[in-house]
Amino acid sequence: MARYFDVHPDNPQPRALQQCVEILREGGLVAIPTDSGYALVCTLGNKDALERIRRIRNLDQHHHFTLLISEFVQVGQWIDMDNWVFRAIKANTPGHYTFIVKAGREVPKLMQHAKKKTVGLRIPTHTTTLALLDALGQPLVSTTLIMPGEEYPMSDGWQVKEELDHQVDAVLDSGDAGGVATTVVDLSGEEPDVLRKGAGDAEPFEA
Repeated sequence: MARYFDVHPDNPQPRALQQCVEILREGGLVAIPTDSGYALVCTLGNKDALERIRRIRNLDQHHHFTLLISEFVQVGQWIDMDNWVFRAIKANTPGHYTFIVKAGREVPKLMQHAKKKTVGLRIPTHTTTLALLDALGQPLVSTTLIMPGEEYPMSDGWQVKEELDHQVDAVLDSGDAGGVATTVVDLSGEEPDVLRKGAGDAEPFEA
């Protein structure tokens, strides 16, 4: 049965965040609110949790998992990027985007795309998400919580608790998850390629 943490949207309680951090560090899988719906998150290198995510969402081995980081200054540690990619990410973060980028050496191979050696990158604006990242002190591996057959991400904490009670270890709820998934932009090639239009404005990346 998943633990349920109800926190304030503007000032999430440190004790609840720390309990979530402990669950994550012990190898747990946690559902958290973001500005683009709920996401499933775990720590870097957690192979078991990634397989659990694949089962919940019915994902294949080519799915792009996303590095969730709290600020732009951390980007260079995790990805390889040309100057134009650097400028594109800096100009559009934090925000409702997931960028597909070339993974750096610090990114575990198990979360990279098997053939392309790429990974998702996201810098959210959501207060609770950022507070959890700061409490953990490292990026999270994430994927938007869109259930099989659904178009939009789950956005209600109690619904997540009821539907995934025996599939996740905890649900963090601040009552303010967004309802539209991120816009996904592939920056791993010669020019931007919009793979999914969502909450972020796709126009800056379209020719």
